[in-house]
Amino acid sequence: MNLFPVYPLFDIEIVKGQGCHVWDSKGEEYLDLYGGHAVISIGHCHPHYVEALRDQLGKLGFYSNSVINGLQQQLAERLGKACGYDDYQLFLINSGAEANENALKLASFHTGRSRVLAAGKAFHGRTSLAVEATDNPKILAPVNVTGHVTFLPLNDLAAFEAELSKGDVAAVILECIQGVGGIRMATAEFMQGLRAACDKYGTILVCDEIQCGYGRSGKFFAHQHLGVRPDIITVAKGIGNGFPMSAVLISPKFEATFGQLGTTFGGNHLACRAALAVLDVMEEEKLVENAATVGAYLLDQLKALAAQTPAITDVRGEGLMIGIEFADSIKTMRNRLVHEQHVFTGAASTNILRLLPPLCLTKAEADDFITRLKAVL
Repeated sequence: MNLFPVYPLFDIEIVKGQGCHVWDSKGEEYLDLYGGHAVISIGHCHPHYVEALRDQLGKLGFYSNSVINGLQQQLAERLGKACGYDDYQLFLINSGAEANENALKLASFHTGRSRVLAAGKAFHGRTSLAVEATDNPKILAPVNVTGHVTFLPLNDLAAFEAELSKGDVAAVILECIQGVGGIRMATAEFMQGLRAACDKYGTILVCDEIQCGYGRSGKFFAHQHLGVRPDIITVAKGIGNGFPMSAVLISPKFEATFGQLGTTFGGNHLACRAALAVLDVMEEEKLVENAATVGAYLLDQLKALAAQTPAITDVRGEGLMIGIEFADSIKTMRNRLVHEQHVFTGAASTNILRLLPPLCLTKAEADDFITRLKAVL
C-alpha cells in the first residue's frame, strides 16, 4: 500500500526535536520557526512532557467515556483557571475541525437556526460544516456546499450587523488573528460591536482559537486583546504539544443534553495527561509572558528589517504569531531558508511568510532567525 499524497513535501525526514530545534535523518539541525503548524507550544520533547506521557502510558492509555476519568476534571479545573474561564464548561475531542464542528452544532441546537457567518479568508477546518465555513472553494466538495455559510469582510461591522438583523443566524465564527488567511487581525472596535450585535439578535459568538490561542498571541486567547468574551471558544494545536487533542469551552448559558454530543477518543487518559503537562510547563516557565516579550522583540526586529528592505511590504502579528508580507512570491525564498539556512517557516497565500514558533523561543533564537532570513533576501 502507498500513502495517499495530499501534501507537497520537503525532501526531509525530521526524526528528533528539542526546544525550538529539530534534526533530520542525516543529522542536520534546523531552527523551527513553524512548530508543525503552531502545534508545538512548550517546545519539542520537553522532559516534563515526555515523562508525564511515559508515566501515564505505563498506567492506562485509554478507556471509554462511559466511566469517570478524573484527569478530565483536573484538566477542566486547571484550564479554566489558566485562561480565565473557570465558569465555562469543557468538551474534549481530537482535532481543530472537530472542535469547530461541535461548536457550530451546539450553536444551532441552542438557537434553532441554521445560518453561520464567517469572515473572508477564514480557515476553520476541512470537514463538513467547518470546511463550508472555510473561505477556500478549492477544498469544498459538492456535498459540503449546503448554503449555510455567508462570508463577510473581516472588521466590516456594518456588513455583519446587516446579516444578523435578519434574525436567522445561529453563529458567527471568527479567528481573531487569521492564520491561513495571512495573519490578519480583528480590531477591538469590530469585535466589541459584533459582541453587542450577537447579543441583540440572539446569535452565538464563536472564537476559533485553534491557531491563535493557547498563549501564542501573548495572552492566553487572542480575543483577550480585544475586550470580548465569546459564548464558545475552540482550541486545539498547542493544547497537547503534538498529542492529538482539542476542546470546546462552552458558556454557562448552554445546558448539556445526554447524547447531543459525543466522542470515542476525545479526552482519553493519555491526551489529558499531555494537556496537563503542557499547562504545567506553560505556568512554570511563564510561556505566555515569553510569547508576548519575545514576540514583541521579534516584531520590532522584523519591522526594522522591513524599513531597509523594499521587498517586504508589511510585518504584522501579535506575540509569536507573525506574518511577513512580500511584494512577490516567497516559494524560492522558503526553499532557500530550509535547504541553505536550515530554518522551517510557514506560508500564507503565495507571498506571506508565517512564523509560529514554540512559545519557548528566546531572543537569541529570534536574532538567529533574523540573520538567516537576511541571508536569503
